[in-house]
Amino acid sequence: MDEFVDLYSDFDPSNVSTSLRLLFLLTILALAPSILILMTSFARIVIVLSFVRTSLATQQMPPNQVLIGLALFLTFFIMAPTFQEINEEALQPLFSEEISLDEAYDRASMPMKEFMAKHTRQKDLALFMNYSQMERPESLEDIPLTMLVPAFAISELKTAFQMGFMIFIPFLIIDMAVASILMSMGMMMLPPVMISLPFKILLFVLVDGWYLISHSLLESF
Repeated sequence: MDEFVDLYSDFDPSNVSTSLRLLFLLTILALAPSILILMTSFARIVIVLSFVRTSLATQQMPPNQVLIGLALFLTFFIMAPTFQEINEEALQPLFSEEISLDEAYDRASMPMKEFMAKHTRQKDLALFMNYSQMERPESLEDIPLTMLVPAFAISELKTAFQMGFMIFIPFLIIDMAVASILMSMGMMMLPPVMISLPFKILLFVLVDGWYLISHSLLESF
């Protein structure tokens, strides 16, 4: 009994609180890839770039590493104001011990909520709010991330597929024209994709396709 009393006397609740906060911080770091994909512009950019490669039918050119790297740096460029606000409002005061860790989490979540809410359709957000039977929020602070993140994700998927469809149209026309010409010439055994590929690449280069795609992605945010 005395040993139990001695152990209890040495027990410090603050150590447990610090350990739990450290565990929570490590959990956030472990989820960093998911946060980058689902809470930023990365998903829309990488999907659109993948549509470009698929519509060109160039197989693995550009490679996945190039597309992901380009999407990553475009994401950092687009999200720079948001990340800067998080650094000024949450990280720097936390490092200076001006605010607590809990308050830093709250301050850091607001810029991300503002960015996601700006690009989230009301219909998608209402889907999750109605499913959870949540009352209409009075402000952005009242919307939990558990609802805003999936609503933002499906909104980004819809936007990315809309942009991908517009990218497909001119290349589809080239494929149809080449296929019609080959069929009229009786060259049915010759793959149309093999003949149309140089023309699609030529068209993409002449119109400065990568500039147009990057410009459209930047303007969409």
